[in-house]
Order: sequence, then C-alpha cells, then structure tokens
Amino acid sequence: MAAKTTKRPSSTRPIEAVGTSIAAFVGTAKRGPVDRPIQVRSLADFQRTFGNPLADSGMGYAVQHFFDNGGTEALIVRVASGAQISAPALEGQKRGLWALEKADLFGLLCIPPVQGADIGRQTRDAAAAYCARRRALFIADPSSSWQSAAQAKAGLQAGFMTRSAHAALFFPLLKAPDQRSVAPCGAVAGVLARTDAAQGVWKAAAGRDATLKGVSGPAVALNAVQSAELNELGINCLRSLPGSGTVVWGSRTLAGITQPSPEWKYIPVRRLASLIEESIARGTRWVTFEANDEPTWAKLRLRVGDFLHGLFKRGAFAGWKVEESYYVKCDRSIMTQDDIDAGLVTTEVGFAPLKPAEFVVIRIQRMTRKPPP
Repeated sequence: MAAKTTKRPSSTRPIEAVGTSIAAFVGTAKRGPVDRPIQVRSLADFQRTFGNPLADSGMGYAVQHFFDNGGTEALIVRVASGAQISAPALEGQKRGLWALEKADLFGLLCIPPVQGADIGRQTRDAAAAYCARRRALFIADPSSSWQSAAQAKAGLQAGFMTRSAHAALFFPLLKAPDQRSVAPCGAVAGVLARTDAAQGVWKAAAGRDATLKGVSGPAVALNAVQSAELNELGINCLRSLPGSGTVVWGSRTLAGITQPSPEWKYIPVRRLASLIEESIARGTRWVTFEANDEPTWAKLRLRVGDFLHGLFKRGAFAGWKVEESYYVKCDRSIMTQDDIDAGLVTTEVGFAPLKPAEFVVIRIQRMTRKPPP
C-alpha cells in the first residue's frame, strides 16, 4: 500500500482574510443531542434541519434574526435539553460548547438562554476563555433580571462574568413582534455580520446605521445619559432612536476599565487583531516545511506585508501612509539564536487601528523544519 502523502502548502500563495462573521450558536435541541457543527447557509436551511425557529423558546428566535440581519453562514451546535453546556465532563467528550472543536472556523459565539433560563457565570466564563483560544468574540446576553440601567450596572459589578477582551455584553433584552422578551445575541451577530460585509471588521457595528431588524424595540428604554454611563463600564446599549428604529449604541469589549485606555477596549480593534492573527496563521502553514533562515524570513515578510497592504488599501488602519499604518518584522531582532536553532520562527506585526503610528503589536509563531543535528 502506498504511503499517504501530505500536500505541501505553497509559499507563493497569498494570505487570505478568513471569515470573522461565521457565528456559532450553542443551545438546546428539540430532537436529541447534536454533537457536530452543522453548516447552515440560510433561514430556510435552518428550518429544514431544526424546524420552525420561532417555536424554539430562546435560541431559534435569535438565529432567525441573525439571518435576517446578516444573511451569512452560521455554525449551529446543539446539546440535549437541560444539559450543562460548559460542564467539565463535556469538554473531554467534545460535547456542548466544546463540540466546536470539530468546527474549523467561527468568529462569533452566541449562547442564548437554555430552555428560557439565563446561562450561568461558569458558562459565560468558559465561553469567553474558549473564544480567546479560538480568536473569536463571545456575544454575552444580559441577565433577564436587569430591568433598569441601575440594575445592569450593579449586576455587572457584582460579578456577572470575568472581564475579557474576547467578550462583549449587550443590554437590554429585545422585544419580539409578539412582545416576548428575547436574547439580543443573535440580532447583534447579524448586525456585526452585515457591517463586516458592507465595510469591514474594523468598522464599529454601532450607531444609527446599526439597526436591529425584526424586533419591536428594546425591553428597557435607555436615554443618552444612561447609555453613556453603561458604555463606560463596558456595557453596549440597545436603544430606540427616532427615525432610526432600534440600534446598537456602543462597541466595547469586557476587557476591563482599570486603565485609561486598555489595548482591547473596543470590539473592532479586538476583532481586527483576531482576523490578522488567524489569517496569517492559516496562510503561513508552508513554513513547517522550510528552514529557519533568512530566505524563509524574507518570504514571510513579503507574504504578510502583501496581506496587510491589502487591508491598508481597504481602510482597515489609521494613517494615510504605510509607515503610519502597519509594519512587519521577521528577523534576528525578534528571535534569539536558541529560537532559530529550535526551529521557532516569529513574525511580529504592528498595526494602527485608531491613531496613526500608535501600533497594536501581535506576534505569530510557527515551527519550521529543524536542521539536522
């Protein structure tokens, strides 16, 4: 029998931006456990697979409005009714939240209420930690007990979940056309996907253009003062504005508020960094077959530089000049001789998401072919 060969990735193929709009929904199943991600490309496709989403108390409605807003793909993972979707036992079985290990890629994670009940802090923290590992964003729903801006503020400060740059919280719940209160995560995912497609992941999905379709309004009315106060705490508000309808008003992560300007304070900055990291990691797999030397480093600088320049031309970075917008390093200035001897190659990327020449720095490391002893 012939030995199985592995196709060698090409070092000349350009790096491509991966889809950050793919959403993963984790919830409960009406028809027993589903432990594998199911690719769904339209609302009709979802209905054929799972039935009428409006008949599903929490998750289905969110999924419907995700498709209405974004019209993009979703990875749907469901677990048996009543199961703890973040229980440690499920991690080893690759079930519940960890069924997403079988999914190649997702950029947004939604976990609507399970059987109408809020998910707990353990699940929120597990989701945020998992998103940090998968370079994704967890869209956290508010507690159903928060019926005012004051209760939202107190609830977050009382330990709603661990602060994370890979999580974003939106308040309040939304009202469905039949006046039921529903989780906002699916609708927010749709707005993010729609903004990604129209302008790019670097554009904040907030403001008068970030409308939530198919809902009658927020469950709690918020004014400008309340919204500003909640935004400062890291809570993104959903507001009803005259002439615009229901909109997303805020684009902050739950990175924390102890610093005047934490690096990952804003959702577009975190998601742009995730896009760059994931795209470069996937687009440089050919390095595994190369020697850790200057010719390989030069190829890396060229490929990564071309990729970033493409983002620059699309307006992803602040600054009118390249030197103000991004840079790429892959040389001895960022690698020790021990790293080189071990076959570890490091690529450093700096990009300016908000102000020219104020760079956010990320590093991507890969193992190359080790030299013979």
